[in-house]
Amino acid sequence: GRDQERAVAMSYVDLTRYDSSANIVQKKLGQDEELRGLSSILQESDDPSSSNALTKVICTVGVKSRTVPELVALLEAGMTTARFDFSWGSMEYHTVTLNNLREAMKQTKILCATMLDTRGPEIGVQLAPPDVSSFDPRAPKTKVSLEQGNRVTLTTDLSITASSEYLPVNNPDLVHFVEPGDDVFVGQYLFTGSETSSVYLKVDEVDAKAGHIYCTCKNTARLGGVLLTVQVSNKGDDLPTLSEWDRHVIEHWAVPNEIDFISLSFTPNARAVHECRDFAKSVGGGGVSIVAKVERLSALLHIDDIVAASDGVILSRGNLGLDMPPEKVFLSQKMVLHKCNHAGKPVVITRVVDTMTETPRPTRAEATDVANAVLDGADAIMLGAETLRGQFAPIAVATVRRICRQAEAVFDHENHYQMQLPPAMVESGLLSQAEALASSAVRAASKVGASMIVVFTRTGHTAQLVSKYRPNMPIMSLVIPRILQNSIRWVLDGERAARQGLLNRGLTPLLANPINSDPNALLQVVFNRGKSSGQLNVGDFVVVIQKVGTTSVVKVVAVP
Repeated sequence: GRDQERAVAMSYVDLTRYDSSANIVQKKLGQDEELRGLSSILQESDDPSSSNALTKVICTVGVKSRTVPELVALLEAGMTTARFDFSWGSMEYHTVTLNNLREAMKQTKILCATMLDTRGPEIGVQLAPPDVSSFDPRAPKTKVSLEQGNRVTLTTDLSITASSEYLPVNNPDLVHFVEPGDDVFVGQYLFTGSETSSVYLKVDEVDAKAGHIYCTCKNTARLGGVLLTVQVSNKGDDLPTLSEWDRHVIEHWAVPNEIDFISLSFTPNARAVHECRDFAKSVGGGGVSIVAKVERLSALLHIDDIVAASDGVILSRGNLGLDMPPEKVFLSQKMVLHKCNHAGKPVVITRVVDTMTETPRPTRAEATDVANAVLDGADAIMLGAETLRGQFAPIAVATVRRICRQAEAVFDHENHYQMQLPPAMVESGLLSQAEALASSAVRAASKVGASMIVVFTRTGHTAQLVSKYRPNMPIMSLVIPRILQNSIRWVLDGERAARQGLLNRGLTPLLANPINSDPNALLQVVFNRGKSSGQLNVGDFVVVIQKVGTTSVVKVVAVP
């Protein structure tokens, strides 16, 4: 009897815990007739273009995605943010890519945000001169071969060439925090996860004076490419999060180019986020959003403070997977997604379709992984090697968006809404005015079956709160910029706020004309655009949030 009770209790606990994804998928696929689910699986995807996926896609650009035609293809496939990874490449190299991106945006009339990814305390083994990519004729022709059981020395002497005996590392501090017995991972830039191109080393002894770390190889590998990343398991948290190089790049590249996001690599705690924000402000980058990259176990220990301090979070699963056992990665993912959703901060998942770097189709596990990230509440999916040096970059973007669209169709919006807005919170009167407006708009849109939510905003903040409640229709954020005069010229304040909405699920920012910001005329522009893109039809309902004088209103409008 007792075992039976326990079994019943267990099944009850499990069901309540995973209610949101499990039950909604069952509800959609198993309603009444047995074949109902099968028919929805067998029918063709409703929208081959995938352009109406609500989940955003961040693409790492450079190497194989930096010419205007390559970037046009990515924008048309659905890229919403371009990521410039400064662990590799000079400012001049990335500037060429950025200028080409701006030209591609002009040609396609597609808005795209920009993100600088800092190098942080990353330790690397450089196998080629700077700006030489793995496709460059000057790239090393032969790979460094390491055999299981053989000895290899990590050295801080950069005059030594990489070989099967020596691997020169670019951070002299490495010898001060590595100890005998530590595990060191050395792998290709943007880890492939494939064991043949990455090596695990066990540290035998450290000679700090000579700058040598003597190790034994735990597996056989052939290391190729132009830059290898070195990670010591759960060590290196004391290194500064912003390196001198990062500070230089923020001041002389990100600020003058009005980059929208700084992705702070290896964020250990909230203090690092504040330091980065303060530094950016001190060199004129006050409007930039700071997105914390959670890629170490230490960051998970401070996750609540990091979420509160940052403007968003990137869960860097490649590095995190080296810091914890593989069976724990999914738990950390669900926890971080839940906390970000609850705080209304955008959250990004990385390393989803690695195999699409080399193939035009993802594996079954990868396709399921993308869908589960959406069901768990991810705002955006980030592609790394798939677009940076992949052979099928636009196909990878389009594939990810198609999978996202299918997952969004069975996302439990009702359950998500209830979790974000528990009745106790409403009754206690702790809801801010913006939060009350946003949640009311989503509730109204759901009740009347609206096709779109339109938000008039100056900062984009209200629209981002609407995204927090995950409505199952697109959100159009109409950012009305202000014209300000700085010491040299007139500037539009609000362009960046518009682009920064491109990290939130379902949000499409539109920049309004600051001279003619008559609400009815602007609404007509949105309706015309919606009709031409097929998102709106005459007679559809649209929920609008706008300020009339000092009063904020939520209203339902029929498309004329």
